[in-house]
Amino acid sequence: MVGELMKPLTKYMWRNIRGSLGRFIAIVLIIMLGVITFVGVKATGPALNDSLNKTVKDLHLSDVQLMSSTGFTKQDVKTAEKVAGAQAEAVKFKYVTGGADSYAVALYGYNAANQQNQLALRTGHLPQNRHQIVLDYRTQEKYGYHLGQHFTFDRSAKLRHRTYTIVGFADSPSYIDSSVRGSANVGDGTVKFFAYIPASQMNLTTATLLNVSFKKLQHTDTFSDQYDRAVDRRVVQLKTVFKARAKTRSAALLKQAAPQLASQQQQLDQARQQLVASGLSTAQAKQQLQPQQAQLNAALQKAQRAVKTTYTWQTRDDLPGFAAYGESSDRIAAIANVFPVFFFLVAALITFTTITRMVEEARAQIGTFKALGYSKTAIARNYLSYAFLAGMIGTVIGAFVGNLSLPRLVLSLYRSYIPLTAVVHLQWGLFGISLLVAMLTTVGAALLVVRRELEEKPAELMRPRSPKSAKRVLLEKITPLWRRLNFNQKVSYRNMFRYKSRMLMTIIGIAGGTGLILTGYGIQSSIGASGTKQYGEVVKYQALVRLAHDDQDHQAVKILQNNAQYRRHTQISANVGDVRSHGHKVDDVNIFVPSSTKQIKQFIRLRSTENQHAIQLQQHGVVLSEKMVQKLNVQVGDSVKVTTTDHDHGTAKVTAITQNYVGDYLYASPAAYRHLFGQTATNNTLLVSLKHQTQRQRDQLAHRLLKDGDTQGTSYTSDQRQTITTMSGSLDTVVLIFILLSGVLSFVVLYNLTNINVSERIRELSTIKVLGFYDREVTMYIVRENIMLTLIGIVLGYGVGNLLTAYILHQAATDQVIFPLTIYWPGYVVATLLMVVFTVIVMGVTHRRLKCVDMVSALKSNE
Repeated sequence: MVGELMKPLTKYMWRNIRGSLGRFIAIVLIIMLGVITFVGVKATGPALNDSLNKTVKDLHLSDVQLMSSTGFTKQDVKTAEKVAGAQAEAVKFKYVTGGADSYAVALYGYNAANQQNQLALRTGHLPQNRHQIVLDYRTQEKYGYHLGQHFTFDRSAKLRHRTYTIVGFADSPSYIDSSVRGSANVGDGTVKFFAYIPASQMNLTTATLLNVSFKKLQHTDTFSDQYDRAVDRRVVQLKTVFKARAKTRSAALLKQAAPQLASQQQQLDQARQQLVASGLSTAQAKQQLQPQQAQLNAALQKAQRAVKTTYTWQTRDDLPGFAAYGESSDRIAAIANVFPVFFFLVAALITFTTITRMVEEARAQIGTFKALGYSKTAIARNYLSYAFLAGMIGTVIGAFVGNLSLPRLVLSLYRSYIPLTAVVHLQWGLFGISLLVAMLTTVGAALLVVRRELEEKPAELMRPRSPKSAKRVLLEKITPLWRRLNFNQKVSYRNMFRYKSRMLMTIIGIAGGTGLILTGYGIQSSIGASGTKQYGEVVKYQALVRLAHDDQDHQAVKILQNNAQYRRHTQISANVGDVRSHGHKVDDVNIFVPSSTKQIKQFIRLRSTENQHAIQLQQHGVVLSEKMVQKLNVQVGDSVKVTTTDHDHGTAKVTAITQNYVGDYLYASPAAYRHLFGQTATNNTLLVSLKHQTQRQRDQLAHRLLKDGDTQGTSYTSDQRQTITTMSGSLDTVVLIFILLSGVLSFVVLYNLTNINVSERIRELSTIKVLGFYDREVTMYIVRENIMLTLIGIVLGYGVGNLLTAYILHQAATDQVIFPLTIYWPGYVVATLLMVVFTVIVMGVTHRRLKCVDMVSALKSNE
């Protein structure tokens, strides 16, 4: 019996879906878009990390790398493996120059037996004989090399052969970022690519690089705090065992050099004895042989310095591009904590409204079913099933499409990195959250309204609600303006305020869509603006030249002055240190002390963060950059402790805070430096202003300075700016997805709300049509409200977009970079045009629908 009674209700539900298919699809689409964005974007950050973890695990990337000043032997390998779980491999490695333009190359000795840091071949094969070489894959596209071509190294490389045949191109897990290869002390100071030749061709007596990996860490997320802590512990353990090994290694090498020095010392002793035997006193004999003894002592000291073993340590975070990749995935994760959540909330709010209106429209049917004897539970189940079906379909499709498509799309477009092995896990936790929110906004809304409606009697339900009475609006009190409006305009304004909930939902929908589109543009432009502002407004120099010897810049200056692009330069003392205050510490702070506080204004723009006024370096105190002040939690007048890498330390007051977007900087005058450290600053760096240069001109100048200018290296601001541009570009795909999904959501929301508006007011619209209104006038009766609400929503959306962008940028900020809120005018134009276009499209669809309205059916009385 119950089954027989339920059958008509089930039929009615399916008939209701078919009859209002547009509304049902709109609900499914809104939920689906919200879930796609929420699940897809939230899953992208973990997918990026998991994919790189899988890639470096497959290629057995080492956890720690050591470089030694005296090389590595089998004993060093055994020493490293004393640490529990360590596996070590010694590799021949050095920086050399080669190719048509004497490129700086990171050259490795290939050994087929080595398991760590394996190459991923793109084309060709690995070296099989002594005359073959495998090059970095980037050389194929960037430098035009191809298989079968010969590659020649410079004589300074000191290899067994200079020319090798290119037999393959490969990627390396040590260089995951295709645009960065690190720096070197040869060529122009910037490594252009890596290469592998047979280890026997390296012409080195010992290995120079030791790769160490730990089996237990191979399954740990390389970007997790757990991995960082584990690596730090193992580095401490390695340093402990190598501390003793360094002494043993130095002693062994000194012992090899000792026989020759001992022989020379013996000859001097014999000569001294002969002089004494010839009648000279011992003192006279020593004085006569003093020059020779001094030379021998100098040779002994030189030998001791030459054999002194020192180690350079690096972990994965120190590899080129590795830390930047982690920061990129962290930024996406930070964005995912805000943008898709807001997106989903907008979608949920509109869905809640749609379901509520749908049930309210069905008052007559609810009353009829109740009059026919159906129970409240049976009637409620009908509408709850409708809502459940829409919510479940939207959630399931959205969750799987978002989880499986967006992360893979982002991974496929991460072109600035080596090809990654895509790993995308299903985020069941996100699925559960999405389903819960979807059910709350669909089934929850239906339950809320159905319960309220079922409390009324059937007779009351079968009669339509009394229309809301019109009220005077605020605009009517502005008599000169109200008098100039025509009848239709007055009706539209009154209706707008008459249905306040509808007005608010439309404004929220439009403002949310506009804000989301604007946020997409804002994220992209703001991240790129950090580089534009830093190297366009703050930093005015184009190159930083590090001198090999303090206060000796004549050779470098001579080369610069002979360069056609040279403008001017200034000397500064540049150092690195850490700054402490209030229990906080900032490492790797750049300490700049200009030789001339007047000249520095032409190279660095110091502007106060408070009033934009120029900052003068004082006789006492220091100027700190903006980001460092935030990390230290200090303000002007507070004291900070400064310690340099040379172990100089002192305390100074903060006299000003300067605008800065990239890196941490401390500026002090020469006098302030003397007060701070008790010594005079020595100039060791040149800031150089140059005219526009091509990449080739920059490379040639850097090469000349390194070769003949008595310098340690040259860094260009254009390279640093390009790094930030690349960082911004890595988010292009995610931002484009944001903009597209936001646009689709805005359209669906506007269409759905307009559809609800028409359905609820169909009797009213039929009435004015019967009264003689033309089709265009009937359409404008509704559309005029949409236009006004759209304009209000767009303006409010500008504010929403700026606030949302500012919050996301705050969440996505790193320890080294400040992202200034920047939204360029194209973002506003695109967001506005999309809303206008969507309004026009909806207006056209509404016009066609209203032309076909059955006025007789719409105006039939329910009584």
